[in-house]
Amino acid sequence: MIPIEMGAADWLQMLLHFATLSLLGVGGAITTLPDMHRYLVDQQSWLSDTQFNASVALAQAAPGPNILFVALMGWHVGLNAGAGPLSLMGALLALLGTMLPSSLLVYAAGQWSHRNRERRIIRAFKQGLAPTVVGLLVATGIVLAAASAGSDQTWLAWVMAGVATVLMWRTRLHVLWLLAAGALAGAFWLR
Repeated sequence: MIPIEMGAADWLQMLLHFATLSLLGVGGAITTLPDMHRYLVDQQSWLSDTQFNASVALAQAAPGPNILFVALMGWHVGLNAGAGPLSLMGALLALLGTMLPSSLLVYAAGQWSHRNRERRIIRAFKQGLAPTVVGLLVATGIVLAAASAGSDQTWLAWVMAGVATVLMWRTRLHVLWLLAAGALAGAFWLR
């Protein structure tokens, strides 16, 4: 735990930052992880690298929506600010900031695009967005992998990620086989 002091302005700043990221989260909140890391860990020092990565890992391993990592990050900020009700407040502010703006925008845009689904610009937009989402997911993977940069087996993790990427792109191999292979590698080799 990192002891930090946060006033009302800091909590508002966190809410507004997550609200801004909410509007940039094309492809889901997970694609904003690099900026969340920059803001929470590097810029504000409200979280440690360990807390940040633990929030993501725990939320991805838990059943349910993967947006849980945002709540866990807010929870950790609250714990670092003094625990108790601040933990819950941190989780709620992070979730509210992440979910409300994008939900309202998606609802309005969904209504409009459905009414205009045959327009050429709508079809082109949907096709053009795919490479952006892929790029954001690659950036997320790089940020998460950089946390293990001190390991002497980092190169092996990068090779495995590259192999998994090529296999997903060029074969019909189910993603669960790749996840199982990654779990085995983590259990026996990548420590």
